[in-house]
Amino acid sequence: MAKRALLKLSGETLSGEGLSINPSSLKKISDEIKDALSPGDIELAIVVGAGNLWRGASKDMDRVIADKIGMLATTMNGLALKDELLRSGLKAETFAPRSISGLVREYDNEKVQRHLRKGGIAIITGGTGNPFFTTDSGAALRASEIKAQIILKATQIDGVYDDDPKKNPKAVKFERLTFNEAIEKRLKIMDAAAFAISAEANISVLVFDFHKSGNLRKALSGEKIGTLVKN
Repeated sequence: MAKRALLKLSGETLSGEGLSINPSSLKKISDEIKDALSPGDIELAIVVGAGNLWRGASKDMDRVIADKIGMLATTMNGLALKDELLRSGLKAETFAPRSISGLVREYDNEKVQRHLRKGGIAIITGGTGNPFFTTDSGAALRASEIKAQIILKATQIDGVYDDDPKKNPKAVKFERLTFNEAIEKRLKIMDAAAFAISAEANISVLVFDFHKSGNLRKALSGEKIGTLVKN
């Protein structure tokens, strides 16, 4: 069982029914987190993507500007998630590489760890604070900084396969992988930078189906679900 974990949510997890941020999706996320943390002995940070609000930009937009818009979109998602967690009775705070007065606190490693030790959930937005990096890289970086033991990568599939299981019924699921194996097999789990940071910090990555009720609790309690990637 991990004492401190980082949950990586895609932006799409917050969407549904044609809405970019769906209240029912937020409620489901909050319910799963509340259930998983009920024993009270796990510290949880969350990094959320922005795919529900922003998918990059056309070739006519400058990449740096497009990525900055994406960073702001992750903060919008983080604020929506914070609101839902607070209304469910959980203690949560949103952080970003640069503070926005009255909206989000500036990310500071020591302050975030202090918040976690006091039983609060830290929602870390804004990626790495720099363009050209994905939110997966941001998740790996923050997990390394806060000394998390594991990154829980929430997906809609119950692990990592050698092919798309939705298209190929004969696709084989991997129970465990090393970071080198995942890179060599070109498995689309996280980008190379995220893998490199996780491997260097010796942080395991668990890829699991977040949408199946109870799976987050199982993942945090150490039950064998999904696919575990580690050194």
